[in-house]
Amino acid sequence: MSTTSLMIVGVGGQGALLASKLLGRLLMGEGYDVKISEVHGMSQRGGSVVTYVRFGDKVYSPIIDKGEADYIVSFEKIEAARYISNLKKGGCVVVNTQQIDPMPVIIGAAEYPESILDELRAKDVDIDAIDALSLAVEAGSPKAVNIVLMGRLAKRFNIPYEKWIEAIKNSVAPKFIEMNLKAFELGYNA
Repeated sequence: MSTTSLMIVGVGGQGALLASKLLGRLLMGEGYDVKISEVHGMSQRGGSVVTYVRFGDKVYSPIIDKGEADYIVSFEKIEAARYISNLKKGGCVVVNTQQIDPMPVIIGAAEYPESILDELRAKDVDIDAIDALSLAVEAGSPKAVNIVLMGRLAKRFNIPYEKWIEAIKNSVAPKFIEMNLKAFELGYNA
């Protein structure tokens, strides 16, 4: 089997690191060799967070170069646009339609680009846009966006639903399991 490369991109505090750990746990449980690398940047100040997840029979490096990612899971539209060059032709972007204004927009030095999704759709990639924030709120917390997006991603993997559920139960604190299971289900069925 060839190596599959996936990037999880978002803004600090959105749960990208938990999502990558959940995915890594799931994939290792399925017998894959998994490599994960996290780039935090200014994540504590609302900056970009990038996680590389690579899996296959044998993976030698966690790093994903430009044009090599099979998937990008983006927790915010600008982050999808920022990392789209890492996606290979025909690759898939699962993107949350949520808008989080970066600092230049907040201070009035720039405007949030309104046509991001249209620009992404114009490229030779599969764009799967979902309002993960609304589904997370429906599940019980806006912080469950990460699990909603994992639910959406799960539809594209040949791994049984029950295995994802088991990985969630083993990755989140017991008091948040029920909410996260609901968030996963909402994302999966969206």
